[in-house]
Formats: sequence, structure tokens, C-alpha cells
Amino acid sequence: MQFKDYYQVLQVARDAGDEDIKRAYRKLARKYHPDVSQEPQAEERFKELGEAYEVLRDAEKRAAYDRLGARWQAGQEFQPPPDWGSGFEFSGDGQAPFGADDTGAFSEFFESLFGAAGRRGPRRAADAPAPADHHARIDIDLEDALQGAERTITLQSPQVDAAGHVRLVERSLRVRIPAGVREGQRLRLAGQGGAGAGRAGDLYLEIRLRPHRIWRVVGRDLYMTLAVAPWEAALGAAVRVPVPGGQIELQVPAGSQSGGRLRVKGRGLPGQPAGDLYVELQLRLPPADDARAAELWRRMAAEVSFDPRAETGA
Repeated sequence: MQFKDYYQVLQVARDAGDEDIKRAYRKLARKYHPDVSQEPQAEERFKELGEAYEVLRDAEKRAAYDRLGARWQAGQEFQPPPDWGSGFEFSGDGQAPFGADDTGAFSEFFESLFGAAGRRGPRRAADAPAPADHHARIDIDLEDALQGAERTITLQSPQVDAAGHVRLVERSLRVRIPAGVREGQRLRLAGQGGAGAGRAGDLYLEIRLRPHRIWRVVGRDLYMTLAVAPWEAALGAAVRVPVPGGQIELQVPAGSQSGGRLRVKGRGLPGQPAGDLYVELQLRLPPADDARAAELWRRMAAEVSFDPRAETGA
């Protein structure tokens, strides 16, 4: 996927105001409108203009796009950063960060940043009141979801100045993260949203869990991979396994196979009921990297009746 420089598409500077962007779009749209234009690839160029204008005319989309910085060049291979969108505060109904209407056709680049829901419907009038509720996505460590925590988070929200320039304004909030919070769950902070008619709106924080070095999270359950030696799998063994809050001794049954799964009840994310921990076995073979080890492997090959491909008929 290639990076799109929307400022270059509309032929405006990165600090262009709203009116500059509007004038540039109207001028180029007239030039490349496929019904009247004789320019080569007019239809494709017209679509690019519409997509660029869709982003740069909207304060929230533009501010989010600008967070990528100016280091990306048009046509450069691009993938959104892993933390794309985290800590960005936006207004609306919370169904999607940048809009709701699923109409029109936009590029893969656009949808990688804003999603299909970023395609806007009818634009709100300039003097219409903004929705009072605000939304943001925050990344937290799995340990915070397991134990609960209080954290200070920093959010960025776009504001448009009198000249039509977009700038990001930061604010910090102290947030209590309850134990057992799940991926995608929303925390409500009453009165911390935007100014509304009669009262301030609320702020909704969508939780995203950062990848953990040991455990993977599925709902309330945790999954991990446990390496076992061939003799532990064949004969059975008691092995130490990390669990949230410490370690336990887990019995690997005799005759276990690589890919087998053991369940430790109630050792996932806390809740009613608590999630479980699933331990997936992975056989690790000792290397035949010296004469003695190689001889042991040869003896096993000669003395143990075993055909790993018996089920395939090979």
C-alpha cells in the first residue's frame, strides 16, 4: 500500500487554512470533472481530489492524518503505525472514530487510517452544535487489566483557529482502570466530554490491550505457549507455569502431543465469571550437536517402534 500526500493532491501547503483548501478543491474539481474534462485519467484524478478533500476539510480527520508527520512521501510503502489513533479525542456517536456513513469509494490507504466508517454522510452545518460526548482509544498494559490501576493519560483533540488552521490541544486526565476490563470495552468519564446544551458531555475511553510477552487475550481468557521436552510429553511431568500473580505447578499428562491444550480454570481476566488460562504445548527437541547426543538419537531411532507418518500412508 502506498502513502497518499493529500496536501500534494490538492496542491496546498500543510498549514493551509479551510478557505484555501476549499478554493483549491473547487478549482481542481472543475478541471478534472470527468463529465467535462479532457485531461488524461481525469476520473481517477477527480476521485483522488475528493478523497483528499474529505480528509483535509474535516478538522478531526485532518488532525489525525497530520499526526503521521511530514516524513512520509507520496508513493512510499506504508502501513499505519501500531498505535495509530490511540490517545486521539474525537466527537460524535462513538460508533467509529471518524464518521458513520458507508457511502462512496475510497482508497485502501484511506480505509487503513479511517476505516469504511470514515466515509462521511451529510456534513454538519458550521453553526450546528457539536455532539457533547467525546470518544478516545487508549492502550493499556495487560497487568492493568488484570489487577486494576490508576493512570494519567494524555489525550489530543483538534481545534480550528480563526484562520481555519487545525492544531492539536493536549489535556491530561487521571483514570481508574477497573480490574477485568476487556479489549474494546468503554469506560465512561462523566462530564469530561465537550460542552453541550445544558451540561457537559461525557468522555468514553475505548480500551485496547498492548501485546504481552507471555499471554494472548481472547475475551476474558488468556492463552500461552509452553515449551516441553519430548520425555516430558511422553512420560508426563510437573512443570512450573507463569500465571497472573505468580506461578503454579501444572501436570503435563503422559502421551501429550505438540499442540495439545491444558486449561487452568479461573486464571484469566477477573470477572463474573473469571476467564481461564489455556496452555498450549509445544515440543522442543534437544539438538544432536555433539557425539553423545547424536548417539542417543540413533539408539532411539533403532530401538523405538515409531512411524510419524503412519496416518498419512506415506
